[in-house]
Amino acid sequence: MLKDFVKLETFLTVARERSFSKASSKLGISQPAVTQQIKFIEKYLGAKIIERKKNGIKLTNEGEELYKVATRLEKEIHSAEQDVLKIINKEITFRLGASYTIGTYIIPGQCLNTVGEAIHNSVQLDIDVSDKIVEKLKDRKLDVGLIESPIMDSDLIYREWLEDELVLVSNVPIPKIVKTEELYTFDWICRNETSHTRKVVAEVFEELGVSCKNFNVLSEVSNTTTVLQTIKKSDRNPERPVVSILSKYAIMDEVANGELFEARLRGYTMSRNFYIVYSKENKHNAYVDQVVNFILAGHC
Repeated sequence: MLKDFVKLETFLTVARERSFSKASSKLGISQPAVTQQIKFIEKYLGAKIIERKKNGIKLTNEGEELYKVATRLEKEIHSAEQDVLKIINKEITFRLGASYTIGTYIIPGQCLNTVGEAIHNSVQLDIDVSDKIVEKLKDRKLDVGLIESPIMDSDLIYREWLEDELVLVSNVPIPKIVKTEELYTFDWICRNETSHTRKVVAEVFEELGVSCKNFNVLSEVSNTTTVLQTIKKSDRNPERPVVSILSKYAIMDEVANGELFEARLRGYTMSRNFYIVYSKENKHNAYVDQVVNFILAGHC
């Protein structure tokens, strides 16, 4: 069994995620396949290694011992993979795709340089909307994508990456906590209807009973950068703040410099996850593995 690390990788993932379904999503295989691999290990060892509980799973004593062994093997394999990459040492241009907010505000030049140094090759960044990034991954035009929306496709693997928060941003000071009825007193810069941010906001507003149709919308724009520039160049009238809803990552510098002001909705947090996505065909690609693990480790 030790020669077949795939099954041990499945076991490690189940143990770390504390869930068969989460392990299935992370590994890009069906939940029955995860269960089958765990059963194979248990049959091989002649012992139960995982117990299902209401709030997840628990390792048995045998499972805890296997976890220690599998973790040691994992470290050795990872070290060997680094040596293999040195042997391969081929010149490639790694193609990284990112949605607008991520590509513009979260992984600027320095991150690309460090990724490039990690794989000893150059990195090309393609910024586009999330659904286009997914299309390019399927067409093999990209190696890895970083997206704001989990546009699900059975040919791809999705890894949760960063937790983002959408906040209300204004060009003049407003209360840190805004009541829903106050939203109608602002002038709005909105994202266009195809934007994932707009879809998330629409769902939140619907839950709160807020009707965007009654907002005073000054304009609808296509991306985060245009929203920011429009808000900053709008008249600064304390009686009619110009506002929008954007990722907290997109406005950090402006808020720190006092150019813009952020607020949150009373009793509600607009959170979402960013995802790393790549083709199942690249699941064991050494370069893809290295880039994905590098980003997940917080180097970007």
